[in-house]
Amino acid sequence: MASARVFVKKQVRIDHLTFHQQAMFKIGTVGVAAVKNRVGSAQGPTDGAAKPLTKRYAIRKSTLGKGNRRNLMFTGNMLRNFQVRTVSDNKAKASNSTRKDRIKAWANQQREPWIVLSPKNVGTVIEAGRRVLAEMAPRLMVERYMGGGK
Repeated sequence: MASARVFVKKQVRIDHLTFHQQAMFKIGTVGVAAVKNRVGSAQGPTDGAAKPLTKRYAIRKSTLGKGNRRNLMFTGNMLRNFQVRTVSDNKAKASNSTRKDRIKAWANQQREPWIVLSPKNVGTVIEAGRRVLAEMAPRLMVERYMGGGK
């Protein structure tokens, strides 16, 4: 099963994806948005409060007017850069595109997992999957009737 890379320059181009890959891209995008919203509101992987910042970093971040919560928004580049990068018929993978942001994301992941779906995020993704499946149902029935598809 082939996967397709999603290239992002100024806007996402998904016109070369198959029908099933486009559906997975939609579901993956909902999952990424849910994770970004959770992290941006300083919630941890269990939908509770995120771990506190170290004392020095909290002071530094507060003096710059960024608040003293772990929301990964010092410059905002790492969260802005976190997007769906690869999709296949049954899988969507999200990551950061630049090496620097991947290293920072890995370091933050070691402190407290943030690139995970919390229980609320799982519910959101499941609901998005149901909507996408409901959208796909008429086409899937036609494909089945015509003998195409998988």
